[in-house]
Amino acid sequence: MAEQDSNQGMTYASAGVNIEAGNELVDRIKPMARSTMRPEVLGNLGGFGALCAIPKGYEEPILVSGTDGVGTKLKLAIELNKHDTIGIDLVAMCVNDLLVSGAEPLFFLDYYASGKLEVDQAADIISGIAEGCRQSGCALVGGETAELPGLYAEKDYDLAGFCVGVAEKAKIITGETIKAGDQLIGIASSGIHSNGYSLVRKVLSANNISLTEQKIEHKGQEVSIGEALLEPTKIYAKAVKELQTKVEVKGMAHITGGGITENLPRVLPENASAEIRLDSWEKPALFNFMQKHGNIAEPEMLKTFNMGIGMIVVVSAEQKDAALAALKELGETAYHLGQIIDQQETAVVYK
Repeated sequence: MAEQDSNQGMTYASAGVNIEAGNELVDRIKPMARSTMRPEVLGNLGGFGALCAIPKGYEEPILVSGTDGVGTKLKLAIELNKHDTIGIDLVAMCVNDLLVSGAEPLFFLDYYASGKLEVDQAADIISGIAEGCRQSGCALVGGETAELPGLYAEKDYDLAGFCVGVAEKAKIITGETIKAGDQLIGIASSGIHSNGYSLVRKVLSANNISLTEQKIEHKGQEVSIGEALLEPTKIYAKAVKELQTKVEVKGMAHITGGGITENLPRVLPENASAEIRLDSWEKPALFNFMQKHGNIAEPEMLKTFNMGIGMIVVVSAEQKDAALAALKELGETAYHLGQIIDQQETAVVYK
């Protein structure tokens, strides 16, 4: 009887889940989501499912979907207690993957899980997600906030994103027409983006490097290395969309985990390799810092980090100059990295 009495009065809150905090967060999210809306979205945030129509003008629309996370970059955001940009990373990692197929991002959903829901922190995170959606032109239509005491440490949280886009079937970019003589255009990254942070954190730990006290040159300014490492992933939606109106894009590769070495081959036909000149672009200081302090071999750097190139575009030789000019006009930093060659022993040949 005593054991039964001791269990009386238990609540969800006593188990570590605060429903009221969750409701407060939803109220704070709603205006953020409204700021990202597209005319195709039906209904409001808060339903059991999000409704979205296919945009007008597509003759044979094909839906393109993708999902991703942010990885251990989250650990740096937690350590620095700065959470307002990590949501941009989440959107970028999903949206940039969709772009390589020639898709237009339509809508985005997120999953945010923590051991204890901190409303202010969560609102900061989702404000970044909304900003990423605005940059991408896609709508934040919903998501899930999970409070999971006992599964996550007190300050830890995790994020996952889910994006759906649409492409005209006849204009889907497959890479099938890529051939020897085609040219490789690299669009600059904003930093390390959201891959390789387990190695980054290992380098920092092994050298007792302070996120706040260690300074580094980043984008022409001296900043703390923590600030440089939290630079959000660049979103290429507007640049890629505009570029496709100027030239024929034969293939694209989003340079994420695996670097150029692993990602560029994903869009190459079997009879082709890529020849890349390593001196064709300027590697940001952040990568040189990591390589030096981690004593990391160059091949390892090239298959772990983006090395300053976030997206690679394949165009014909005749359209190389037009592609570079278009990207420059859009305010992008772009480089002529090299060319497509006949198949070699390796899919990417560095010169």
